Amino acid sequence: MTLLLLAGSGEARRIAQALAGTDVVASLAGATRDPVDLPIPTRTGGFGGERGFRAFLEAENITAVLDATHPYADRITRRTARVCAAQNIPYLQLLRPPWVAEPGDQWTEIACERQAADHIPPGATVFLGTGRQTLEGFANLTGRRIICRQIDPPSGPFPFEGGEFLVGRPPFSVQDEIALFKRLSVDWLVVKNAGGALSRTKLDAARALGIPVLLIARPPKGNWPTVATVEEALAWVHAL
Repeated sequence: MTLLLLAGSGEARRIAQALAGTDVVASLAGATRDPVDLPIPTRTGGFGGERGFRAFLEAENITAVLDATHPYADRITRRTARVCAAQNIPYLQLLRPPWVAEPGDQWTEIACERQAADHIPPGATVFLGTGRQTLEGFANLTGRRIICRQIDPPSGPFPFEGGEFLVGRPPFSVQDEIALFKRLSVDWLVVKNAGGALSRTKLDAARALGIPVLLIARPPKGNWPTVATVEEALAWVHAL
């Protein structure tokens, strides 16, 4: 068996560590310029579309695919599930549970980035914890101060007026986030409901400071098998 691990999440790193020394190869999309090294053979970059992905599976004799990408990597997940089904290759998605509001949280779910402007008043300072990939969707937030945090230094200017980049590599503690939000005078926090304990600290900080939060809803789940934990994913691999 040769397993393809679609990586890019903390869970994928744990899986790679557990499977080091076995017949497994990881793939990273290349969204981060300097990702943390994985202890297994790793390729970086796209496959060249669906045709390129099919060719890779055949050339590398891939017999199973474990998808541990980000919960919002919907295009990659849907393509992978579709191709694996067509080629009769076992496929599993590790999809960590979404965050659930706790007492004191002021959360509002929105369907997409553009809807943020319906909730955030002009003059507000908005902290985007959504990454740079969907930044253009917030271009209608005119009249607000927009702060977008990303891991890598920006390769160009902010794509629209009123915005600025903030470079920072996680993890961040709750106290770190509280201090940052105070320093920036943040009025609103916008995040994707990615789930996971490490990324939740910004939400805990927002609750402590009484900052309202907009959560961008997850993509709808397709008709493919999923598990919620690393342990379940490893059990699936070992059962193949």
